[in-house]
Amino acid sequence: MMLKALLFDFDGTLLNTNDLIIQTFMHVLEERFPGQYKPEDCLRFIGPSLKETFEEITPNEVEEMIEKYRQWNHEHHDELITEFDGVIETLEELRALGIRLAIVSTKRRDTIKRGLSIMGANDYFEFLVGTEDVKNVKPDPEPVLLAIEKLGVSKEDVMMIGDNHHDILAGKNAGVKTAGVAWSLKGEEYLKEFKPDYILQHMSDLLSIVKE
Repeated sequence: MMLKALLFDFDGTLLNTNDLIIQTFMHVLEERFPGQYKPEDCLRFIGPSLKETFEEITPNEVEEMIEKYRQWNHEHHDELITEFDGVIETLEELRALGIRLAIVSTKRRDTIKRGLSIMGANDYFEFLVGTEDVKNVKPDPEPVLLAIEKLGVSKEDVMMIGDNHHDILAGKNAGVKTAGVAWSLKGEEYLKEFKPDYILQHMSDLLSIVKE
């Protein structure tokens, strides 16, 4: 097989957290900046770390805003997430093929684990790389390179998969293959601008790719 390991972003790639993220941002921003933000304005906040986002919006209140975000997000997490079609079934088949799986995210590990538990997907991934595991988050290559190191595989055997340009660029910067997901909230055409090696129309597309 061409590929031995797949690295997945989490939000918007494996689990549909789009509504959760946008509603959380709207809650904290409306409280701080009444009437200044609309839901569509929050699209650009999907992908970067919370630290990066709030450093841009409220540079003097970063930690306070992150805490408010996390509190509301955790309280409403389970009710606002949904599953993407075919994710669990595809993960099961990939594992049966001997493909090694890991998550590389800008979320904290505890929040990733919570989502995985709801999905029933805790057992599919060898490990998680969260925001607390690195100094530099995606699109810096550090998280991807850390995952490669932990897996003990060669770069040419790895692909990074995600719904945002941060994922594609992190993979390219690390020297691995990349795939964007057509179900990205930002759209397939947006992801194509960053020239991933593949665009997945459905999660199951990975099954043919790993067999190439």
